[in-house]
Amino acid sequence: MRITAEISFYPLADDYAAAISGFLDRMAAHPGIRLETNPVSTRVFGEHALVMDALRDEMARAFEEHATSIFVCKIIGRDLDPERCD
Repeated sequence: MRITAEISFYPLADDYAAAISGFLDRMAAHPGIRLETNPVSTRVFGEHALVMDALRDEMARAFEEHATSIFVCKIIGRDLDPERCD
């Protein structure tokens, strides 16, 4: 099953921009998922297992690097990727 996840990452650190960029770069490196960013969130498209594995791994790393961080996530059980929609 393909899903869409919308995620916002708020690292409460002075170097927040670098932390966000690093998180997005690592997410984008996971095969089989596609990211679409905008100024307030990122949408992640792909197979359920691939998206959830990538989020689990990269959120854990983000918490290790910036313990005081906030993630806001919405998971939609449908592929809303505009590149795949008819």
